[in-house]
Amino acid sequence: MKRKETPMTDEERQQRIDLAAAYQLAEHFGWTMLVWNHISARVPGTEDQFLINPLGLMYDEITASNLVKVDTKGEKLAGEGETSPAGFVIHGAVHQARHDIDCVMHMHTPEAVALSCLKDGLPQLCGETAYFHEDIGYHDYEGVSLDLDEQSRIARSLGNKNNLILKNHGLITTGRSVGEAFVRMYWLIYCCRIVTSLYAMGRPFVPLSEALAAKTAAQDEAESAPSVFEWPALLRRAERIAPHFKD
Repeated sequence: MKRKETPMTDEERQQRIDLAAAYQLAEHFGWTMLVWNHISARVPGTEDQFLINPLGLMYDEITASNLVKVDTKGEKLAGEGETSPAGFVIHGAVHQARHDIDCVMHMHTPEAVALSCLKDGLPQLCGETAYFHEDIGYHDYEGVSLDLDEQSRIARSLGNKNNLILKNHGLITTGRSVGEAFVRMYWLIYCCRIVTSLYAMGRPFVPLSEALAAKTAAQDEAESAPSVFEWPALLRRAERIAPHFKD
């Protein structure tokens, strides 16, 4: 039996606006692969419902009203259009396992895929990479994410961390809000660019020591929570580049 749709709350409306802004900003920063990949956000007040993009729309076509609401079993609850099975496997895995997480981003830009193929993962090179010190899990590639059995392994690979590198595939970032997940993705992709640029130089380099990476990570955490300053500024940019995203 199909679950009865409940009226939209003010909290869900705001979540839809933030999520639509994240799609517009991802397009703006060049993170897209045509209509593929996903950003999802939990429906406020629920543990088994989240919002995600309908299959076939470019990211700059996503608005607050055309997002699709699904449950963690993959059943569509509201909205028009299909959703990607791979999106459900990856995002459903995190939303089911981590009720402290409200947003999941999955991207594979060229530099992100390149870094995901490195045997040793993200090296500690500078302050930006130290931001992710001991906060990244790694998940081995299993092919296109269509197997529901993989959900438990994705959840186990993420554990209690906020970020996940899908080996030979791409990146996942999470957050207690859309803003947190987006800002983490921005800096993780930034780190991928640093690493790929450095390795392309083919010159000797000096990595951070474990102690210095840990110190820098602690300093970052003490300074401010993720997205406190960045997300309001990013929302203003979204309003400038795509004022229709709130529709």
